[in-house]
Amino acid sequence: MKLQSLNTPAALIDVERMTRNIERMQHRLNALGVSFRPHVKTTKCDQVVQAQVDAGARGITVSTLKEAEQFFTSGVRDIVYAVGMAPVKLPQALSLRRQGCALKIVADSIVCAQAIVTFGREHQEKFEVWIEVDVDGHRSGIEPEDGLLLTVASTLVEGGMQLGGVIAHAGSSYDYDTHEGLVRIAEQERSRSVRAAQRIREAGMPCDVVSIGSTPTAMAATHLDGVTEVRAGVYVMLDLVMHNVGVNQTSEIALSVLTTVIGHQRAKGWAIVDAGWMAMSRDRGTQRQKQDFGYGLVCAEDGEVVGDYVMSGANQEHGIISQKGTPDYDIEARFPIGTRLRILPNHACATGAQHPVYHAIAADGSVETWPRFYGW
Repeated sequence: MKLQSLNTPAALIDVERMTRNIERMQHRLNALGVSFRPHVKTTKCDQVVQAQVDAGARGITVSTLKEAEQFFTSGVRDIVYAVGMAPVKLPQALSLRRQGCALKIVADSIVCAQAIVTFGREHQEKFEVWIEVDVDGHRSGIEPEDGLLLTVASTLVEGGMQLGGVIAHAGSSYDYDTHEGLVRIAEQERSRSVRAAQRIREAGMPCDVVSIGSTPTAMAATHLDGVTEVRAGVYVMLDLVMHNVGVNQTSEIALSVLTTVIGHQRAKGWAIVDAGWMAMSRDRGTQRQKQDFGYGLVCAEDGEVVGDYVMSGANQEHGIISQKGTPDYDIEARFPIGTRLRILPNHACATGAQHPVYHAIAADGSVETWPRFYGW
């Protein structure tokens, strides 16, 4: 199969770029002396995850138990489900562990910890539980100095569960756009996670794992003393949000959406394409950043950025291509009907989720189809 034979819209992976992204992160974390447990929610694709494992990843991180089931079936045994454990999902987690999956689950409240203990005792299962630590007020977790941390830890230990460690995610790292800012939030993530583990150990309880990670902090950290592993996900594809944060160049983004020009609005300086928000997602993550790319940045079919054109608007199956700033009233000549373009996404995870398969483009131009899966 060749790129020119693909129907549009289609999700494309530039395999050379993806491979470089994987190698860059793995080499960096190897040099920092920590294990790498990539987050696979970005792609949910066996071929991508195999490339990450082949590069040196030790285990994976998932955001759904469906992902855990899929990748366990594919041969990955060491899996962290990095979302607070809903009691209703404990039977699903138990099934995975009974099949031989070394699944770790997460708690950040007394109620959650007690539910895990009760269910575990009823089914004679010693769940391995990691406690989520709040390192930046971003979303969830227990603050390192909060007394609740030791209460949750003791609930799990006294209840017969295995307290595996602490886990944190500096999601606020996406709000920074300078190297100095990223270094600072990376150190905050590290130091607060290490402090939480220290408090648990000082209370006489085990805490072997200190797991942290986001793509920006993983790329910015100057040292990771006290950390045992790092998790990151979007690094494998990268996107325009990460570009604005300062993590990557647009030429390093491995995911794009192939689309075809199907019409024009000459008076408005618009070209209309057959990829709308159903192909790109509604994610406008760059809208509040220093550079707004609309629904995505326009490239030629070969993947090279074309001028200063973006997908400035999107309906369900129609995208609007326009030039930033001054309208291009000659856009009909620049992008005639039938022109095929690639659009770089704001958020690789969200755009990937719109497509059932990826079309992986090798250096020689050949294309393979890599399935992607859905569900919880």
